[in-house]
Amino acid sequence: MALRLPTAAAKGLLEITPSFLRTLGVKAILLDVDNTLSHHGSQTPFDGSIEWVRQMEQEGFSLIIVSNNTKERITPFAAQFGLPFIWRACKPIPIGYQKAAKQLGVRYSEAVIVGDQVFTDIIGANLIGMRSILLEPAEEEHGWSFRVRRKLEVSVRNKVKEKGLYLPDVEKKGC
Repeated sequence: MALRLPTAAAKGLLEITPSFLRTLGVKAILLDVDNTLSHHGSQTPFDGSIEWVRQMEQEGFSLIIVSNNTKERITPFAAQFGLPFIWRACKPIPIGYQKAAKQLGVRYSEAVIVGDQVFTDIIGANLIGMRSILLEPAEEEHGWSFRVRRKLEVSVRNKVKEKGLYLPDVEKKGC
């Protein structure tokens, strides 16, 4: 179970604060795309997400998009945020995380990935010793593989609630 547990969890991106990230010792933020910054397959960012990215940059964090999507999908999306990106990151295999950390000039322990999937975002972070924040998916995906993964995530998400890993609870306790 530990390999599947995130450092923290949030209902959405906008709940994550600079002060919480500082308590984790984070200098860099890796961002997933689908169900994290936009609806699955959409080129339209969620309301407030671009402003959240700007706030994090102003607070001194380095940011990068790390996605399993194609270059054609991610290039125009990342341009809206003005962020660099890693496409076909092969999450949960650590190679995309390694590239992102190297590009941002941080150690793995100084980075956090924010994403909505346990079996890609969270496991990949744990394999490499990176922090992670699990988001609630903004919508239900329709592919059979998504439905299977989401069913398998239920026990993990229940454990996250049981352990009090949701913001702001975890922020009050300190990590």
